[in-house]
Amino acid sequence: MRAPAPAKINLALVVGPLRNDGKHELMTVYQRIGLSDRIEIEPAEHMRVDGFMGDTLVRDALGRLAAHAAVEQHWHATIEKRIPVAAGLAGGSSDAATALRLANETLDEPLPHEELHDLAAGLGADVPYFLADGPRLGTGDGTILAPLDLPQDFWILLALPHGVEKPSTASVYAAFDARNGAEGWDERRASVLDALVAVRRPRDLAALPPNDLASSPLADELCALGAFRADVSGAGPTVYGLFHHRRAARAAQGALKRVARTWLTAPSWYG
Repeated sequence: MRAPAPAKINLALVVGPLRNDGKHELMTVYQRIGLSDRIEIEPAEHMRVDGFMGDTLVRDALGRLAAHAAVEQHWHATIEKRIPVAAGLAGGSSDAATALRLANETLDEPLPHEELHDLAAGLGADVPYFLADGPRLGTGDGTILAPLDLPQDFWILLALPHGVEKPSTASVYAAFDARNGAEGWDERRASVLDALVAVRRPRDLAALPPNDLASSPLADELCALGAFRADVSGAGPTVYGLFHHRRAARAAQGALKRVARTWLTAPSWYG
């Protein structure tokens, strides 16, 4: 069994105060995109994960599924990486969710979606999103998901700056707390909801508030190059620009190759 494991961007990401469980309250707009890894699952005598030496989440996902379903870990998973690693695009989370879904389908009694969602949530905040279709509003710690009806007719240019490494997620949140980033959480949360209600056309996405965790001068450059919205995805460092027309996105891609690795893609509804 094989399937694509798509990347995501956060069309909005606002972060609130620290919760009792040690996680932050947040609200995010998840959008799946066409750039994807590929996952293959086949029967095996023993657990094996090939294709990406840095994997931890796929192995963990399959181990948790086996333990929960009380079966042997009899899968061989192969990961074909295309999504850049540690880039704010949730490639590892998508790989884990896709492996979880495919392996679950091999069980004599597959787990229902609710149980699979709970297993995914234990792996990471982004993982459950990849078990669902279409754009979603993520709340709580990001694992409470609600469907969104958003336009999908635009182009997405991803730009990963040369020489920039992603800091740890823990350090990004620590910096957020140090600058009292949670102040004004209620207002920023409301601004996301207000903007979503008003979305009719792609350009309406420009009204969504900027990412609370990270910013980049590349976002301003993308807007100067014609993007109607540009922001950092997740904790970064990848920046995305949304364009009405492929030609304009292609021109921007050419202009940015001196400073960043780039990918031109589009929204994707399914995995």
